[in-house]
Amino acid sequence: MSRISDRASQLAESITLKVTSQAAALKKAGVDVVGFGAGEPDFDTPEFIKSAAKAAIDAGQTKYTASPATPELRQAIASKFNNDNGLQYKPENISVGAGGKHCLYAAFQATLNPGDEVILPAPYWVSYPEQIKLAGARPVMVEGAESNGFKITPKQLAAAITPRTKGFIINSPSNPTGHAYSPAELTALADEIVKHEQIIVYADEIYEKLIYGGLQFVSFATLHPKLFDRTLTFNCHSKSFAMTGWRVGYVGGPTDIIAAINKLVSQQTSHITSFCQSPAALALTDPRGAESIEAMRLSFGKRGEHMWRRLTELPGVTCVRPDGAFYCFPNVSRHFGKQLNGKPIDGAISFAAALLENSHVAVVPGTDSGADTHVRLSFATSMEQIDKGIDRIAAFLSLLK
Repeated sequence: MSRISDRASQLAESITLKVTSQAAALKKAGVDVVGFGAGEPDFDTPEFIKSAAKAAIDAGQTKYTASPATPELRQAIASKFNNDNGLQYKPENISVGAGGKHCLYAAFQATLNPGDEVILPAPYWVSYPEQIKLAGARPVMVEGAESNGFKITPKQLAAAITPRTKGFIINSPSNPTGHAYSPAELTALADEIVKHEQIIVYADEIYEKLIYGGLQFVSFATLHPKLFDRTLTFNCHSKSFAMTGWRVGYVGGPTDIIAAINKLVSQQTSHITSFCQSPAALALTDPRGAESIEAMRLSFGKRGEHMWRRLTELPGVTCVRPDGAFYCFPNVSRHFGKQLNGKPIDGAISFAAALLENSHVAVVPGTDSGADTHVRLSFATSMEQIDKGIDRIAAFLSLLK
């Protein structure tokens, strides 16, 4: 009898964290690695937020708090949803978790049963299918064609819905592709969802502030009156405020589901770190928070445009222009079937491994995101690093025979 549960045995390792770890190990060994793997801003947390955390510690905010967070933080989050997203939530509509990943996990555990199906547009963030399976449900992948900017169509969505369909995930702007749906495209998907009362929408909107090219962001739950009570809207401080290590995530939704999520959180973590809670509330309510987000967005917009243009100039590479987030997702499959130093390049994993080993550039294979033909590059790094890395990729491609 195995000492490891079936649940843990079936779980895939996060390939993003694995690539980041491998790149970090090489750097520690003195290798000059260009890292395009990490999914986090290269900006520091704004000083006023860090100062608030120090003050919270000095004020003794190091004890247990209410679960899942203080009333003040839940109110600040509810106000954020009201003001920024047009979602009329109250504190009882809010749960708080140790990052957006934890909030998604708790939501799946609170709403899904064995045999349920969740429609998942592909390419997708690597943790979605694993978390769905941990809840006993089955992810149903629907491929967004590269020719359509990785976006699925209402016709595809309708074809995937069955009597077992319990959920639909929408992540716009997207990790790993950087694509985003327009308000009209989202509305067309919403019109299909409202026909099926059993479907819960999991709207992952953590990149809402990082959009480019005049794109208008809208929250999915606002697109139809019936969707307000059937949508869970996820967000976090990680991307907007460069607070990845603080582990502050939150979700808004119907009170019955939120109550179930909060019950789970009370048995899992009790609450997020106590002295992170007042700074998290301040980030949402202080005007300096919005100012820091805009500065970061403008910088990412320039970097993303530059990376995209450089990638499209590489031989045998195509790349959809990013609408948001901080990722480019180039198609490198025209180089499959080649080899380097006798080792075959037969997919995204071997491509990324060879690139890291030979040219010291870290990218994330799209394999675990449902796109073995692509790799993900983060432009959450300097222009200098972007140019150095893509110069190395160009040289790498020239060596493949």
